[in-house]
Amino acid sequence: MIRKRTSAFLLALTFVASFALSLLPVASVSATEDNHYTIATDVTFAPFEFQNADGEYVGIDIELLEAIAEDQGFTYDLQPMNFSAAVQALESNQVDGVIAAMSITPEREENFDFSEPYIDAGPVIAVHEDNEDINAYEDLNGKTVAVKVGTTGAQFANELAEEYDIQINQFEDSANMYEDVAAGHSDAAVEDYPVMAYAIQQGLALRVATEPEQGYPVGFAVNGGQNPELLEMFNTGLTNVRENGTYDEIMSRYLGEEETAAQSGGFLALLSQNFDALMSGLGRTVVLTLVSFGISLIAGTIIGLFSATPNKALNIIANIYVTILRGIPLIVLAFFMYFTVPQLFRVQISAFTAGIITLSLNTTAYIAEQVRGGIAAVDKGQLEAARSLGLPYGTSMQKVVLPQAIKIMIPSLINQFVITLKDTSILSVIGIVELTQTGRIIIARSYESGAMWIIVGAIYLIIITVLTKLSNQIERRLIND
Repeated sequence: MIRKRTSAFLLALTFVASFALSLLPVASVSATEDNHYTIATDVTFAPFEFQNADGEYVGIDIELLEAIAEDQGFTYDLQPMNFSAAVQALESNQVDGVIAAMSITPEREENFDFSEPYIDAGPVIAVHEDNEDINAYEDLNGKTVAVKVGTTGAQFANELAEEYDIQINQFEDSANMYEDVAAGHSDAAVEDYPVMAYAIQQGLALRVATEPEQGYPVGFAVNGGQNPELLEMFNTGLTNVRENGTYDEIMSRYLGEEETAAQSGGFLALLSQNFDALMSGLGRTVVLTLVSFGISLIAGTIIGLFSATPNKALNIIANIYVTILRGIPLIVLAFFMYFTVPQLFRVQISAFTAGIITLSLNTTAYIAEQVRGGIAAVDKGQLEAARSLGLPYGTSMQKVVLPQAIKIMIPSLINQFVITLKDTSILSVIGIVELTQTGRIIIARSYESGAMWIIVGAIYLIIITVLTKLSNQIERRLIND
């Protein structure tokens, strides 16, 4: 009977594994079909790339890419993620190119092939508008400087730190970096001049304290030796849009002297203007949670039963799985699934699929322990009594132990569901535009981080409260049955 139960467990586990593998699109890491490409960008870096109030991606890079693609007759999917993740996605061939105000530095040219430059952008120091103490680099001695991870501004700040006594705070988003200075946590920020000038133009309470440094030119990047035809089309298209005046129109729209009206109107207006985008992000959060938790419930039950069975080999398998997956931080696991796995196995995995797999693997380990604990919490005399009546081990577990264990496990499973929902926010690092990432994108446009994080936090609180109440009703019905 034990062999039959073990076979059933392995069959179920094979089903789960097959389901997970079916989510992996088997695709070549290089070529695209019919001149269609996947282009990564950082949509929190106005005026180069950001999302407007209508939910459309706009900015210098976005509109320039659109004009070049139209001129050259290729199509593309835009993949939004933070800058450092975009660079990693390009390295692992998860995307075909990156357009994100990416400076052409000697270090980057060792790994990437760049287009002809389309703009020059040197770093500049900005401080709070009321700060009159910092007007030169030497005034930064003993101060804290905010930078954005992976940018030439961060590199420039590190160079300044070699000469002056500077403490550096690093951020993934420009908006959070600005907010840190505005809130007084950092004394200054280092950013490319066009980006900083645009932010101040939108009403940000900062001022430029130094003259822009000589910067590196900005270009479109592909992985070294990959997609040469895309690079050639970009360069040809860039020449054409410069000649027909489209380039000048785009630059004038975002870097001209005319001020652009920033979003305003207070807390309720911010919520109203961005309600559709927030609900879309919430929808992705809920789908990620439901799908990954459903997979984890099946796989976690199987691994948990492996821990409870007298079979030592299955005990070892369960122990190894739980130890490894509980010991790896979720963000590291997400990076591994999205960046490392494609490099190792030469397949492409969409960010959404990588997110589902990441959450499922992580949550399975915790559910397995909850199943094991639930079974262990049932008095051993229950199993012994069933066996003494002549019931086989499998039947004793199924008819006597598991029904009692399930009632014990329900509160823990409900709690794990809530944790999984909140963990979806970590997946924004690989470009999934769930609720948290939606908030970041809105902040990059509106520069109203305080109000937006209150809104995002309130949405999480409401949805978690509703789901918890619903789960509690299910728990009471199961216990009373």
